[in-house]
Amino acid sequence: MEWRDHGILLSARRHGESAAIIDVFTEEHGRHSGIVRGGAGRRLAPVLQPGAQLEVQWRARLEEHLGSFQVEPLRSRAVAAMGDRLALAGLNAVVGLVSFCLPERQAHAGFYRLTERLLDLLDQTGIWPLAYLQWERDLLEEMGYGLDLTVCAVTGQHDGLVYVSPRTGRAVSEAGAGDWADRLLPLPSCLRGEGPAPDAEIAEALRTTGYFLTHRVAAELAHKPLPEARARFVETFSRRL
Repeated sequence: MEWRDHGILLSARRHGESAAIIDVFTEEHGRHSGIVRGGAGRRLAPVLQPGAQLEVQWRARLEEHLGSFQVEPLRSRAVAAMGDRLALAGLNAVVGLVSFCLPERQAHAGFYRLTERLLDLLDQTGIWPLAYLQWERDLLEEMGYGLDLTVCAVTGQHDGLVYVSPRTGRAVSEAGAGDWADRLLPLPSCLRGEGPAPDAEIAEALRTTGYFLTHRVAAELAHKPLPEARARFVETFSRRL
């Protein structure tokens, strides 16, 4: 078995004296692991950092085997991440959530392209948080928990949408919320892709996407807590407020 693809390095861990086992999110083959000979050595170890863009060739005798990778670095994102605390926290949140949410060896080509574009914005800290928020909403969609924020679930109207139902993921207007308003999640305009998206609004929207990541994806699909990297990113971002 053999294939070639390009992808984003999610993690690398030492294996034996000089090899490494890497987990790569590829466009056509999804998340895939394999051994890199010399991956823990002087030449490759500095390159095999989370977020790195790689050209990979995977080989194995049988499809179900772990197999081995030959890797060709295309570009590193370490400089952009290491130079800014928020960018580093964001990078760790992205690779952590991809590793946590997506099953191995299942292609998610469209979502892969969204993830690659997001990581290419790492050095643009002015727009990164909003781009990351939209990526989390896309991740929920990919996992089957997409939010319907176009119309009020109660009144059927398109105006005055300020809440999200934690039960259904659908928008609710102020008029439709009634006495249930304090049990609903916030729906800032930026979560609908509207308005100037100040940091305080983005932080509020991350509370809503975080609820569904925690109570739907983590609790119902993975049956374990979200990776701590996501909470660290939110905490780091909140310090900007």
